[in-house]
Amino acid sequence: MGVRARPIVVVSKCLGFEHCRWNAQIISNEFVNLLQSHVEFMPVCPEVEIGLGVPRNPIRVVHDPSSGTLRLVQPATGKDLTEAMQAFCESFLSSLSGIDGFILKGGSPSCGLKNVKIYSGIGSPYVKEKGRGIFGGAVFERFPRLAVEDEERLSNPLIREHFLTKLFTLAAFRQAQARGRATDLVEFHSNNKFLLMAYSQSAMRKLGKVVADQKAIGIENAFRVYRETLENALYRPPKRGSVVNVLNHMFGYFSQKLNEGERKFLLEAVENYRKGMAPLIVSVNLVRSYAIRFGIDYLLRQSFLEPYPLELMEKPTYDEDRDYWRF
Repeated sequence: MGVRARPIVVVSKCLGFEHCRWNAQIISNEFVNLLQSHVEFMPVCPEVEIGLGVPRNPIRVVHDPSSGTLRLVQPATGKDLTEAMQAFCESFLSSLSGIDGFILKGGSPSCGLKNVKIYSGIGSPYVKEKGRGIFGGAVFERFPRLAVEDEERLSNPLIREHFLTKLFTLAAFRQAQARGRATDLVEFHSNNKFLLMAYSQSAMRKLGKVVADQKAIGIENAFRVYRETLENALYRPPKRGSVVNVLNHMFGYFSQKLNEGERKFLLEAVENYRKGMAPLIVSVNLVRSYAIRFGIDYLLRQSFLEPYPLELMEKPTYDEDRDYWRF
């Protein structure tokens, strides 16, 4: 796959970088630790940035019935920190450029993206609903199409796979856009064609048209339109059936060169993936091995075969109680 672009990721500072939690604790996260050698992290703690000390009294998100808005308050002191946090969000997020993603602390009243407790009053024990933290909400509003997740959800293998695919794809495009040459756009599209097919065939065709029309619309405009369409295409994870369709397309490049037993074995591997009985990597490695065997460089350049570093791939685990491999 050559030299990969290193994604730039804003991360909650408490996730292994500094003892900055309200109770002065730090959270060691295995996935964040694993990413260290593959991405450029930008650690931040919004609560410390607005002047709260370590340790500090806990804060919470409260629904204000008089205005219908959410407030960030510190029950022990009665302080309303909403304006201070909103000002930090605007200042910090507007200063960012070239960012590919965020990994934020789940459930945090500042950083949380989902399942943040929203209380009915500053001293009330009653949770009215769940939503986003103030900083997390601002991130999602400003960067809704980037790779944005919390560390709790990233423990789910499917969510992690989609996050990593989006993160490294956007980083690779950022690198191509920084060079700004027509050949870079053509090469990016060519190398990501099957990945785009898996996510959205309609988006793949639209992106192909942008590449074809780049002289007419101008290279800067072509990169801009391509970026917007790419972000939309990667918004949701691909469906298993779409991935199977891509595998079958790649299979067509060498199927006539295989004997009957080899064809049957490959088709069985793809079918096992479709049924959830085997991980995608089994079929991917078979396709890669045949592409190497028959010298099909076009397939070997496809990001679909390795959208992110293999070291980051979720390893299958064995459930002894159920005598079952979890993929």
